[in-house]
Amino acid sequence: MNSLADPKISDLLERLQESAQRDSERWAERSARQQQNPPASDEPDPLIRMGEFYLGVSPAEGKLLYMLARSGKAKQIVEFGASYGISTLYLGAAARDNGGQLITTEVHPDKCVATRQLITDAGLDDHVTLLEGDALETLKALQDDVDLLFLDGWKGLYLPMLELIRPRLHDGSLVAADNVDHQAAQPYVEAMEAVDSGFVTTTVGDMQLSCYSG
Repeated sequence: MNSLADPKISDLLERLQESAQRDSERWAERSARQQQNPPASDEPDPLIRMGEFYLGVSPAEGKLLYMLARSGKAKQIVEFGASYGISTLYLGAAARDNGGQLITTEVHPDKCVATRQLITDAGLDDHVTLLEGDALETLKALQDDVDLLFLDGWKGLYLPMLELIRPRLHDGSLVAADNVDHQAAQPYVEAMEAVDSGFVTTTVGDMQLSCYSG
């Protein structure tokens, strides 16, 4: 079974990735606006102000995530940072094909509305659950072991997220972290590459892959 070939999912991915390609243009436009009108100190939290950006994985990265989840037979997948749901579709497709579940998280209210509808439109409601709010809070009640953890939210929270989920990891669990070239992700990178981290780690492009060895 290959849910990426499902027209409901493939058509949505094509549309989303086309829109996501404009993120660099949106960023340039936003930077120009801010130069003309610097943001006031009382503007909303920067997490909320990122709502105009898709911040999605590339098609190659998405297929890699699907392949990792499928080949590892991941039944319980957790995603930190759904954004508008591009990676959610790849991971949700893998969860469906594995007969498992994806728990994804997102803090931005508008993105949550869009991603919930996306999950429904893709026919993944039975295999994907979206938790809205601060993932450090919404994932506290997580009970089941985690086979695959994907980190793609606020980079400075990668290490706290790992520490939260680590008790739920088992020997062979995989942790994938995107955009680890960002400065804010460096504490996480250093922790994962430490000799006593308990992980075997490698980096492919700007995505770091780590296998938990206990």
